[in-house]
Amino acid sequence: MKRWIGISWVSTVFAFLYGPLLVLMVFSFNQARYTSEWQGFSLTWYASLLENQYLLDAFVNSLTVAFVSSLAATAMGTLGAFAIAWYRFAGKKLFFGLVYSVMMSPDIVMGISLLMLFVTAGIHPGFFTLLVAHITFCLPFVIVLVHARIAGFDPAVVDAARDLGAREHEVFLKIVFPMILPAVLAGWLLSFTLSLDDVIISFFVTGPGFEILPLKIYSMVKLGVTPEVNALCTILFVLTLAAVLVAHFLIKEKKK
Repeated sequence: MKRWIGISWVSTVFAFLYGPLLVLMVFSFNQARYTSEWQGFSLTWYASLLENQYLLDAFVNSLTVAFVSSLAATAMGTLGAFAIAWYRFAGKKLFFGLVYSVMMSPDIVMGISLLMLFVTAGIHPGFFTLLVAHITFCLPFVIVLVHARIAGFDPAVVDAARDLGAREHEVFLKIVFPMILPAVLAGWLLSFTLSLDDVIISFFVTGPGFEILPLKIYSMVKLGVTPEVNALCTILFVLTLAAVLVAHFLIKEKKK
């Protein structure tokens, strides 16, 4: 009896989480223009998506910002995590607390504050301001993830490697980095996902000359979302799932 209750509970949770995604993916292959009825399987909207230059441009812009910002946030966050975990400096606890405060801050507060900063500095909203904003709100997540991983392994391993004659770069590349790689990959994936679907902060810091996909879809909601959006969201979900599987495969190979 308990087994069936557990299975039912897990099935309900998965249906709640992935049910809307499944509906979206199914209706991306619907021949009908509206999702009120099913009129047969078709790839019409995927073909139409390839002809919608506005959506494709916004999609490419989103991927560009997400990829660059996630790389920058991962690199900076990893270094920041090492600084917090291995070094002593004045205001260390305060700095770590501020990292958490940025994570907990409402998006609208961060968006407005970044907008005021760019306006005060005389920086014109566009790709650069959007990139800086995405790095800013992704950075704390990477620091927390990597710091937790660093704090979890025994520092005696590093000391032993140094005693055996390993140089600093050898210690990092052959011992430390493989041990923190799962957290680094997780931080990158989380940063990429957060950047890719951000709406509120992006709304305040981007300019009219650089449009990203979430804001494009948000503006289309007022007039009705076209089926091409279903097809594009399906492609995004498949790409995200593929990235997670690749990261899992790499982590598994490293453990071997």
